Amino acid sequence: MQYTIDFLGSKDPILKDILIAFGHPIIQKRDEGFASMCHIILEQQVSIESAKACFVKIQNRLQEITPETIQNATDEDLRYCGVSRQKSSYLKDLASKVLSNQIDFETFPFKTEQEIRAELITIKGVGNWSIEVYLMFCLQSPDIVPLGDIAIKNTLKELYNCQTHEEMQLISDNWKPYRTFASFTIWHYYLKKRKKI
Repeated sequence: MQYTIDFLGSKDPILKDILIAFGHPIIQKRDEGFASMCHIILEQQVSIESAKACFVKIQNRLQEITPETIQNATDEDLRYCGVSRQKSSYLKDLASKVLSNQIDFETFPFKTEQEIRAELITIKGVGNWSIEVYLMFCLQSPDIVPLGDIAIKNTLKELYNCQTHEEMQLISDNWKPYRTFASFTIWHYYLKKRKKI
């Protein structure tokens, strides 16, 4: 990790200043597989706390979160857990694709990022942000930056005085091949500044 920190610090003085002022970010790791992808879908456009509460309710209601339990869950079950009708359809589509072997999470560690993206993008309601979060948190891919994430975008605007996606892309390109650690650093700054951690 120290090499990554030194590399990013030499490439980007703003990241260096964040790491000095706020310390190192916590690199979070989530389990691979279906349940984690469900959790990521629940996190779309809501707070982390809200999504976690919803996920726990589903676990308690269904006993466990598997393709079978999600497929067999009624609309009432999921609504009781706080899942919107739209996200219920996303979870059901994910379950269907896993059960029909269109998506096999167990093969992901042996596939390229492009192959994984091509599979996950077929899930209803899943876009780049959800895929990038799975790659970062579950597969620990080292060179991912979720530019669609609101905290990342707002922090880049604040720190780098940039506005467009193209400008943000250029800034993040400077972090290659360690864009994941840089992204965690940006999140770390965002949360610390807002005293959420």
